[in-house]
Amino acid sequence: MTDKIKELEEIARQLEPNEQTQKELTQKVINHTDHFLSQLEDEHAFFQNPEPASTDQLSEEPTQIDELLRFLRSRVEYDGINAASGGHMGYVPGGGLYPSALGDFLAAISNKYAGIYFPAPGAARMENMLIRWMNELMGFPSDATGNLTSGGSISNLIAVVTAREAADVKAKDFDKLVVYLSDQAHHSLQKALRIAGLGEAQLRYLPIDDEFRIDISTLDETIQKDKDSGLIPFFINASLGTTNTGTIDPIEEMGIIATKHHIWFHVDAAYGGFFRLVPEVQAKTKGIENADSVTLDPHKSLFLPFGTGAVLIKDLKSLYKAHRYTADYLQDLVDSDSEVNAADVSPELTKHFRGLRMWLSLKLFGLKPFRAALEEKMLLARYFNNQLQNVEGFEVAPYLDLSITMFRYVPAEGDANAFNERLIKAIQDDGRIFLSSTTIHDKFWIRVAIVVFRTHKSKIDLLLNIIREKVKQLQA
Repeated sequence: MTDKIKELEEIARQLEPNEQTQKELTQKVINHTDHFLSQLEDEHAFFQNPEPASTDQLSEEPTQIDELLRFLRSRVEYDGINAASGGHMGYVPGGGLYPSALGDFLAAISNKYAGIYFPAPGAARMENMLIRWMNELMGFPSDATGNLTSGGSISNLIAVVTAREAADVKAKDFDKLVVYLSDQAHHSLQKALRIAGLGEAQLRYLPIDDEFRIDISTLDETIQKDKDSGLIPFFINASLGTTNTGTIDPIEEMGIIATKHHIWFHVDAAYGGFFRLVPEVQAKTKGIENADSVTLDPHKSLFLPFGTGAVLIKDLKSLYKAHRYTADYLQDLVDSDSEVNAADVSPELTKHFRGLRMWLSLKLFGLKPFRAALEEKMLLARYFNNQLQNVEGFEVAPYLDLSITMFRYVPAEGDANAFNERLIKAIQDDGRIFLSSTTIHDKFWIRVAIVVFRTHKSKIDLLLNIIREKVKQLQA
């Protein structure tokens, strides 16, 4: 047995390259990333690779790093949406700040487990500090808590499950629960309800006005009617920046109604939450401090890499009731009197130290350039609208809250929806800028989501030229 162990050890030690090999691997990866970043400004935002990527099966024998990096560049990085590009203005783009990549590198090397305070006090304190900062930004009290999640979907799930526990409803009454939202709410909310076992809950889709905001003129009356009918008003959802249009719902007024009827009030601020760093947006979002929970996505309007979300919740007791659990093998752990364990407020037990990517960027740059970048994106959206609405035939979004806008071309003859379907296809086929589309109340719109920190006026001017060019080509 001893000989066999030694034999296996010899092979297993290949998993830890010596210092020289580590340096060589690191340098090759850095050279690769340097090249990628140096080409971003002039590179396409969307690639349509005619050849499907090789399945690239695993094997018993090693592959050289040069070959792997070549495959990565041709089959992964230059295939589909170039998410790091300033020309990516489709969906709600992520960011990818360089120091965040360094933070991930450091987190992976140290491999700190950030789920529980005892094995990594420094990591737990760092992540809880970030949660406290976000709570302060939203106007939440000092005893509010939360969790760094993988994104808005898990954040919304945590909020829904915590609200379910706070309401203390039993399974036999799940079909009596009522959720109030609009058809512009992010679909992850409906998904969260289903995963939380609340698929039988009744959804009240509130109307939206001409500026795509929730119309709450009948909300109070609707809630009272539901109560009188023996139903249980359970959850009100407002959006601080809808995915479709970037619209901010009437948060303050909705919070007042939620408080009156003792209903959990949730604000999905995944896209728009960090725009509160801009004073103008703080004024627009008054009342968010009265929410019971808020979803945020630092990988959107804080420009961090995908996989960085957050949820903020005031009711720690219900948060624990929904998520806290322990096991015999964890009996050695010692809780901190002042720090919350991430594993106690989330479905996750195993947890990546994702806070380091956020902490390093915020500390290294300070808040000032983040605030400036967010205000710049808002102004770029207004600039785009101002330029396009002066061109005959174009219709733009009726109002701009943040940095997402929409437009459509209305031809003198023919079906406008069909024309804009061809227009978005032509823009995507061009590849220099990537946009996406949506349909709201049978009207086909093309979306412009200006969120990537690398998107500046030169890219907007390029987009305007492309749009005019493609319209002329389609008309011809």
